[in-house]
Amino acid sequence: MGINQELLEILACPKCKGDIYLNDAEDGLICENCKLLYEIRDDIPIMLIDEAKPID
Repeated sequence: MGINQELLEILACPKCKGDIYLNDAEDGLICENCKLLYEIRDDIPIMLIDEAKPID
């Protein structure tokens, strides 16, 4: 099913309030400013800072 485009447009990084985008695998949302990946589980983005994974 994937994440709804309207939802993606209104979501922001909970840490810096910056823009996020869907990664290539479409299983997470990336914040370039914070270098964090927020996973998407069962079509629900997990937007908790403590749950985010650092990226390179």
